[in-house]
Amino acid sequence: MPTATQTMDSTTAVSQHTNRLITEKSPYLLQHAHNPVDWYPWGEEALARAKREDKPIFLSIGYSTCHWCHVMERESFENPDIAQLLNRSFVCIKVDREEHPDLDQVYMHAVTMMTGQGGWPLTVFLTPDLKPFFGGTYFPPERKGERAGMKEVVPAVAEAWTHRRAELLASAEHLTQSLSEQLAATAPPTAVTPELLHTAFSQAVNMFDATTGGFGEAPKFPRSHELSFLLTYWYRTRTGQALEMVTTTLDHMARGGIYDHLGGGFHRYSTDGQWLIPHFEKMLYDQALLAKTYLEAYRVTKRPDYAEVARGICDYVLRDLTSSEGAFYSAEDADSEGEEGTFYAWTPQQVAQALGADAELFNRFYGVTAEGNFSAEGGSASGGEHHTNVLHIEQPLDMFAKVKGLDAQRVVAQLQSDRATLLAARDARVRPHRDDKVLTSWNGLMIASLAYGASTLSEPRYLEAATRAAECILTHLRRDRQLLRRYRDGDARYAGTLEDYAFFCEGLLQLYEASGEARWLKEAKSFAATMVERFWDGSGSGFFLRDKDEAPLIVRSKDLYDGATPSGNSMAALVLLKIGRMTGDRHLEELARRALEGVAHTVERTPFGYPQLLIAVDMALGPIKEIVVAGDPAAPQTVQMRRAIHERFLPRAVTLLHPAGEAGKTIEALAPFVASQQPLQGRPTAYVCENFVCARPATDVNALIERLEPTN
Repeated sequence: MPTATQTMDSTTAVSQHTNRLITEKSPYLLQHAHNPVDWYPWGEEALARAKREDKPIFLSIGYSTCHWCHVMERESFENPDIAQLLNRSFVCIKVDREEHPDLDQVYMHAVTMMTGQGGWPLTVFLTPDLKPFFGGTYFPPERKGERAGMKEVVPAVAEAWTHRRAELLASAEHLTQSLSEQLAATAPPTAVTPELLHTAFSQAVNMFDATTGGFGEAPKFPRSHELSFLLTYWYRTRTGQALEMVTTTLDHMARGGIYDHLGGGFHRYSTDGQWLIPHFEKMLYDQALLAKTYLEAYRVTKRPDYAEVARGICDYVLRDLTSSEGAFYSAEDADSEGEEGTFYAWTPQQVAQALGADAELFNRFYGVTAEGNFSAEGGSASGGEHHTNVLHIEQPLDMFAKVKGLDAQRVVAQLQSDRATLLAARDARVRPHRDDKVLTSWNGLMIASLAYGASTLSEPRYLEAATRAAECILTHLRRDRQLLRRYRDGDARYAGTLEDYAFFCEGLLQLYEASGEARWLKEAKSFAATMVERFWDGSGSGFFLRDKDEAPLIVRSKDLYDGATPSGNSMAALVLLKIGRMTGDRHLEELARRALEGVAHTVERTPFGYPQLLIAVDMALGPIKEIVVAGDPAAPQTVQMRRAIHERFLPRAVTLLHPAGEAGKTIEALAPFVASQQPLQGRPTAYVCENFVCARPATDVNALIERLEPTN
C-alpha cells in the first residue's frame, strides 16, 4: 500500500515515516505525526480534498494528556492495516480539542446526541460539507463485547457511503438541524430572580454526598465552581448547610488521593466516590479553579489548612507548569513508562528506601500498606500482586497524633521533612509527558487565581507570577485589540474564542484588584469591548463561542454549560458586570444583564448545572459594593485598608485604588467617578458605596471593616 507520505504533496512530505502533522506545534498532533494514517490538521487543504474527491471525513479529536487517546493511537492509528482502511476511503483529520474548543463542542454534542455519551478520544464521520452522520468515542481495533472495533466500523461506514449514501445524508441533515436548534437557539428574555439561586441550592442538596462530599456518584469531578457558587449563596442567605457542603467536600478532597500530597496540585478526577484513586492527569484549569475555591473558603473560615492547600496548588504550578517566559503550560499526563499512575504511587519498600527509620510514621499517616490500594492495570486494588499505594490521609493530623500518643508539632515537622525527601526521590523517576502549549483562556484562569492568592495571603511571589504571565500573553498572543488562542515554540495561532477573552479579562481584573495598577483594568476594558464586538449575538441571547470572522462551522454555537471549566457566557457576563461597575459604564452592565436574561430560560430547569452563571446572576441581583481606597499605595494605612478588603470574602464587590498624582489620572480616565473620592485630611480614605448610596468615608481601618459587613 502507499505510505502516508506517498499520498502527500512533495512540499509537505518530511520523511517516509511522517505525515502532515509533523509541521504542527500541538503536542497532541505531534504525537500522531509518525502514524501510518494519512493525517491532516484541520484546515482548508483537508476540507478541499474531501470535497474534490467526494470522500467522507474521519475526524479524530483528543488532547495530548488523554489516556484513552494514547491507547487508541497505539492500538489503531499505529496499526498499518487499520491505517490502510482509513487512508483508502476517508480524508483523515486530527484535531487538538484544546486548540479548537469551538469545533470540539459542535462534534462532541453531535456524538452525545447519537450515542448518549461523549468523551475523548472523539471519533466522528462527516460528509464532505462537515455534517456528522456517525460517531463514538474510543473504538478498540477489534470488537470487545458490545463495543464495535475499528476493523469493523471503518469498512462498514465506507460501504454505507458507497451504497446507502442518501440515507447517511438524510441522517446528517437531520442531526445538523438538531444541533442548530440546541447549540445556537435563541429564547425570549426571562427575568433572573433569586428563585434561580434557591432552586440551584435545592438541587445541590439533593445531589450532595454527605459522607465524603461532592455531588453524585463515582467518578467524582472537582467542579469547584459548584462550591464557589455555594459560597456566594451562603454569603447572600447565611444558609449554614451551603457552607457545610463546601467544607465537607474541600476537606475530603484535600485528604484524598486526588490531591498530590508530595508535589501539590490536584489530579483530574476521582475514579471512586471517596476521592481516593484519581485519574492522574493534572490540568492547569483544575489548579486555577481549585486554588480560587480553597482561597475563597479560607477567606470565609480563616482555616489555615485551606490556605495551605491553595499554596500547594500555586507552588506546583509555579514549579512544574511555568515556562521560562512566565506563561503557564496546559497539563501533565496521567501515564509514564506506559502505565497510568506509576510516577505517583508508592510501595512501603520504596518509602523505606528513601526515609529509613522515618518510613513507619509516614506510611501510617499516608495509608501506605503492603496490600496497597492501587493497581495500574485496574485502578483500585482488589487482590493480586504488585499493588502500590496512592498517598492519602485517613485521619486529620491532630487526631492521628492524639490516637498515636505523639506530639502534633513534632509530627508536622517530621512529615514536612519526609515529604520533601520523597518529592526529591520522585523527581528522579520518569516524569509524565507535559503539554507545554500556552492557552490564553487557561492562563487567564490561573492569572486570576494567583492574583487572588497574592491578595488573600499577602504573597508577592504570586502577584509577580501573575504579572509575568499576563505580560507574556499580551506580548505573544495579542494582535492589536484581538487575542489569539495558542502559543508554543514561538508560534502563536488561531483566533481567540469567547472563553479566551472572558477568562483573560477575569485574570486582568483580579490582577488589577491585587496590584492596584490601572493598566490592567484598561486592558480588560479594551478586550471586553472586542469580545462584545466579535461574539455578541445580536438577538440578545448571549455570546457565540466562535469569532464572527472565522470560517463558519455547520453551527455557530454558544457554550452555556459550566463543565470542567466555566462557560464563556458565564464568565463574559461576570466580567462585563465587574468592568461596568468599576468604570461606571452602564452599557456593559446592561449587556451582561441581557446576556443572563437571554439564557435564563435554558438554565432554569437545572440551574445547578450552571454554577458559574449563577455567580454572575448573584452579582447582577446585587447589591454590589463599590469600594475605592484613595491614598498613596505605599502608605501603611492604605496597605492596611486594602488588606482588610482582601482578607474578606466579598463576592459582590469591586475594588479600585485611587492614588494621587499622575497615577491617579489614569484611573480617573477609566472611572471618572473616582475623581471626587480623595484622601481626607491628608489621610488614606476608603469610600464604600452600595445601591448608589455611599457610606461616610472611612479614614481608619476599623471604620472600613464596619462598612464591609453584608447588609442583606
